[in-house]
Amino acid sequence: MKKAVYATLGTICLVLGTIGVFLPVLPTVPFYLATAFLYAGSSEKLHDWFVSTKLYKDNLESYVDKKGMTMPVKLRIICCVTVMMGYAFFMMARKQIWIPCMILAAVWLAHVVWFGFFVKTIEE
Repeated sequence: MKKAVYATLGTICLVLGTIGVFLPVLPTVPFYLATAFLYAGSSEKLHDWFVSTKLYKDNLESYVDKKGMTMPVKLRIICCVTVMMGYAFFMMARKQIWIPCMILAAVWLAHVVWFGFFVKTIEE
């Protein structure tokens, strides 16, 4: 039963992550990390299939194997996060909802600091 739940949740995360490749509203990397984790808990065959896909190799392989990301991947993540959070910030600021705006700004800044200073940049 546990393996079936993991496989189902992993597939849901895979679908959401793949949608996130095309829509900046959904983050790709966290969903693909969850997919790898959940597929590893469900079956070795599913996990091996996922880590051999182009989706995994383009978005996660360098981070998982080398503990870093290429500059284009880092920039893509930061740009998507900035667009999504910037839109939310703008909509809340229009209504003068300032406390959530400040929280959102702090989360955005944390993303920029994390990817800028703590995630190692590797060569392609």
